[in-house]
Amino acid sequence: MIAHLQGKLVEKTPTEVIIDCNGVGYHVNISLHTYSLIPNSESIKLFIYLQVKEDSHTLFGFVEKSEREIFKMLLSVSGIGASIARTMLSSLEPKQIIQALASGDVGTIQSIKGIGSKTAQRAILDLKEKVLKLYDLDEISMSQNNTNKDEALSALEVLGFVRKSSERVVEKIVKENPDATVETIIKQALKNL
Repeated sequence: MIAHLQGKLVEKTPTEVIIDCNGVGYHVNISLHTYSLIPNSESIKLFIYLQVKEDSHTLFGFVEKSEREIFKMLLSVSGIGASIARTMLSSLEPKQIIQALASGDVGTIQSIKGIGSKTAQRAILDLKEKVLKLYDLDEISMSQNNTNKDEALSALEVLGFVRKSSERVVEKIVKENPDATVETIIKQALKNL
């Protein structure tokens, strides 16, 4: 119904903004992620999601179109309403949510206030395939070795190796041996660096 609002920024708080569009002030709910992206200029454009309920019409605004799409996707999950979806986008970066859904990381999703284990599992069950297809992610690269790879890279950085060159070597090791443990990755990387 309303695709976007463009106008003068009247008021801005971490959870909401008021946009003046030709004399009409629109109260728009936002996530912390959007709040951090709103420029300090007078003019503002937000992509809008309009939630129509029996007793209210509520606007949700996003600086990025992609964040709005993730918001809509989250709303499709039973047990996740607009306020929880907004909390999710305030607690984690959209990229982190996508990665958690794609890799089946229940812990990350459950760490968000208001989400229990059943809702987290349902979100993963409902959205994993959609996320993998939409964002063209490789399920293998999103799996457990992702954390092993990150831990190994951090350890190598502590040991004094440059992250860029470490990343190339670790990437190659993980590709050859997807089930490698952190220790194995570090040992092999030390031989190649």
